[in-house]
Amino acid sequence: MAVETARSAETARFANDAERECARLLDFYGVPWEYEPRTFALEEAEDGRVTEAFTPDFYLPEQDLYVEVTVMKQALVTRKNRKLRKLRERYPDVRIKLFYRRDIERLAQRFRLDLAR
Repeated sequence: MAVETARSAETARFANDAERECARLLDFYGVPWEYEPRTFALEEAEDGRVTEAFTPDFYLPEQDLYVEVTVMKQALVTRKNRKLRKLRERYPDVRIKLFYRRDIERLAQRFRLDLAR
């Protein structure tokens, strides 16, 4: 997948509206970002094939931080949290934060940003 860079929230293809809202928020503050630039192998089979992987939604190069945005119902978040734990165990130097849709919406509301465009 092609790497999306800052200020391309309007042209990038996102998996859901929460990711688009996050990109708009980053654009509003002039924070450079890349969309899904790297996939991390979490488990491999004996023959070396990757059997489980995780691709964070955003990478913020100036902060050296990956950001994952989820819109999942709470009951489904457990699986995503398990993947994040595996990523942190396997790649201890990788910085990653999980944001829920409500976190992005609260930030937008607090700063009176119109993310509905």
